[in-house]
Amino acid sequence: MSLSKPQSDTVSGARQFLATLALLLPFVAALAGEPSVERTDNGTDMLQDSTFDEDSRSSETAAVAEELVEAVPAHEHLVPLAEAVTTAEGLAEPLLLLNTEIMPGTAHRLSWSATELFEGVPVSTPVLVVNGSTPGPTLCLTAAVHGDELNGIEMVRRVLHEIAPGKLSGAVIGVPIVNVQGFRRGSRYLPDRRDLNRYFPGNPNGSAAARIANALFNDVIAHCDALVDLHTGSFERANLPQIRADLRNPDVVTLTQGFGSMVVLHSTPTIGTLRYAATQAGIPAVTVEAGGPLQLELAEVKRGVKGIETLLSTLGMTKKRRTWGHPEPVYYRSSWVRADNGGILLADVSLGSTVRKGDLLGTITDPMNNQRTDVYSPYAGRIIGLARNQVVMPGFAAFHVGIETDEILTSQEQPEPAPNPKPATGGYVDGMSE
Repeated sequence: MSLSKPQSDTVSGARQFLATLALLLPFVAALAGEPSVERTDNGTDMLQDSTFDEDSRSSETAAVAEELVEAVPAHEHLVPLAEAVTTAEGLAEPLLLLNTEIMPGTAHRLSWSATELFEGVPVSTPVLVVNGSTPGPTLCLTAAVHGDELNGIEMVRRVLHEIAPGKLSGAVIGVPIVNVQGFRRGSRYLPDRRDLNRYFPGNPNGSAAARIANALFNDVIAHCDALVDLHTGSFERANLPQIRADLRNPDVVTLTQGFGSMVVLHSTPTIGTLRYAATQAGIPAVTVEAGGPLQLELAEVKRGVKGIETLLSTLGMTKKRRTWGHPEPVYYRSSWVRADNGGILLADVSLGSTVRKGDLLGTITDPMNNQRTDVYSPYAGRIIGLARNQVVMPGFAAFHVGIETDEILTSQEQPEPAPNPKPATGGYVDGMSE
């Protein structure tokens, strides 16, 4: 009796079953209470963008499935960050990090492991540490919290390897690849399809994302006096090198002023982001956005490195004085201009372009009937982010305009944070949140 036909039928049936199962998995995950966050809508949504967290909170936040722990204050700052070096007294002390003692005037390459693969193999990533020969603040640099954002990785590498420990006051800690699992896959997300930058300060008993966030925050971030988190645009969008910061915090303002010639965008940090959790713990933090994902853009890397080195000099942590042009504008408002039609997007402006209200930003052409739609700017300002030329759907966020305004914020406008705030779980605002 021949078995060839039944075997063939069995294989074919198995393939059909696996294909059906793959289609059903997202729905099964949703029914189980695990939010599926893999992008399937080309990054579109119907919300009005702003720089305030009410509209930039993401459906990728953790509140749907779990509680985040409260960010415990890391340490009390007795002096402003701008005076941390000039008021430092005594001798530099050893820095204890990841169970390793880094002596003054030395540099070390450590390893941080937050999780493991299903085979039980730890997943580790390097942590670069330079402890200066004289006392001062500890500055932390993090990159690739989203695994497809490459520019920050090279920025951290260049900055840390160019610091001379004997000429540094304080310490610099660099984590070039935070999301090593996403980096290996070329993905923005973790393997469980969660956005790591929506889970800080995390939860040691939560999901994989919450556990990784909690480990990084307690093992590394809590040892720092200030934080610079490096990012790029998302979903085939590129950002003009810029600093996103809550300008109501005086120490955060010190950080933004230290970068020299770089655009500053006032932005209330989204709950769950590393910037939000660090600030809640008393660690002033800013986000640097430069370029786009999945590419190593040397011009953006050089600007980022120059900005960080200028910051080290401005804070007095390095002796080498740097001057970097005239200060760039500070924008207190911004908005994305969206596509009203689907088709091929071709930009008529570039990053950094100054635009007036009514200026042509680009065109969208329907490749089927050759019908063209012009996209105009509803605001006067500057292009601080844009989508790369590509096929877009209606509602796609195409051009990010920093809006000219006379609005000025003061520290008195700082709202009191609610205990254990619950992030909204409404829509995802694409390309807006770091």
